[in-house]
Amino acid sequence: MRGIGHRSFRLGTPVLCLLLSGCITLHREQPRPGRTSFGAPAAELPAQMVDNYLILQVKWDKYGPYHFIIDTGSNVTLVTPELALRYGEKDAVLPDMPQVPVRSADGRITDLQPTLLSRISLGEARFSDVPALVYDCASLTSQLGVKIDGVLGFPLFRETLLTLDYPRGRVRLQPSGAAVAPASAIAFNNTEKIPLIPVRLGDRTLIALIDSGRDETLSLNPAGLNPRFDFGPAQGPTVSTLTGDRVERVGRLGDTLFVGNYAVPHPVVEVIDELSAIGGGILKYFSVTFDQEHDRMWFQRDATDPVALPGRRSTGLSFSKTPAYWRIVGVIPGSPAGEAGVEPGDLVTAINGEPVARWDTRRYEQLMSNAEEARFTFLTGTSKAEKRLKVAELVP
Repeated sequence: MRGIGHRSFRLGTPVLCLLLSGCITLHREQPRPGRTSFGAPAAELPAQMVDNYLILQVKWDKYGPYHFIIDTGSNVTLVTPELALRYGEKDAVLPDMPQVPVRSADGRITDLQPTLLSRISLGEARFSDVPALVYDCASLTSQLGVKIDGVLGFPLFRETLLTLDYPRGRVRLQPSGAAVAPASAIAFNNTEKIPLIPVRLGDRTLIALIDSGRDETLSLNPAGLNPRFDFGPAQGPTVSTLTGDRVERVGRLGDTLFVGNYAVPHPVVEVIDELSAIGGGILKYFSVTFDQEHDRMWFQRDATDPVALPGRRSTGLSFSKTPAYWRIVGVIPGSPAGEAGVEPGDLVTAINGEPVARWDTRRYEQLMSNAEEARFTFLTGTSKAEKRLKVAELVP
């Protein structure tokens, strides 16, 4: 799985929590939804923007509302045990699903179990016999500050026109074959219904996954490209995963990225050794429509000027977040936190004198974007200490 299941989940620049290990394959038939039906020509759904993700809130029974994230980079759908218990078909033959290994609290590696849901309703769009994997979304809920009931993978929308309208904070669903506003279509670069498209970096072409479940701007595999960098790549935050930790390498490119007819000059990138991907950090400037029936998609934007991406600011800390404290999982060498002697394993209980439970994603992002420094209350063993850390340019 990619997207939310394969890359960092952030609270602002330095707070990271990767939730699942990658398992997407380009030559495996994706799980197919059963039936998709519409009670109206289109379903218009408001979406809350949190940390470069569109979060849907829908209600179709007395137990809702439910909150879902749409992950176009995932070939599976995840739902909580509660939703699986409520809508899982008890006597159904379970679907053949990709194996997704996760690390449990006791350190053992287990695979997520499959289920078949009788329904998922998104406004006037109803999906029946939905294959899914059962996953406790508590970590997502804790990171985003919004109760998450599931992550909807790309195959769920195979029989729809799916529009993620980031600027207007909404999702639009229409039956396949509905008319699309005039725009230049970009073809998927494969027959497996995965949104892989050609994009240009300077005068070179590469294939990138359009991944709404990734909060990065551009995750770039530089193999064969020899990209120019205006800055870096340098060591970035530590990414915590359910199967281990890794350290990011981040920088700013010296070339312009072209997505369709739109230019993104000198994008900030995470350098990876996997499939290149465009995430919510760029997608949030667009309305993006996916047409799986015809293997194509559209980017639309009201403004015609190039997309200017800001740098990344950080104290140098990476966190794993719980309601009571944020555990430090990484410290960037040479950063303000590193120079202050902060170490992995330390706990943060308060920021600027307020308990971390009061710091949601948006508020922490604003602090990192605008403040010159922040006061962190650290708990090491039974000792508390407050340290003022400067907020520095991780990537100018």
